[in-house]
Amino acid sequence: MAKSNLAVNTEQWNRELQLRVRAALKDLRYGTVSLVIQDGKVIQIDKSEKVRLK
Repeated sequence: MAKSNLAVNTEQWNRELQLRVRAALKDLRYGTVSLVIQDGKVIQIDKSEKVRLK
């Protein structure tokens, strides 16, 4: 059974979201990554980084 275009597009979108979240977290030592969700879908990724001085 072939996948519908919606299923293929959803899988592709999920992979892209995962890559973007991982990129936001990659070098973060102190800070936050927030996902903004609207109508059950992630529409924005916010990254806030803090720099600690010793």
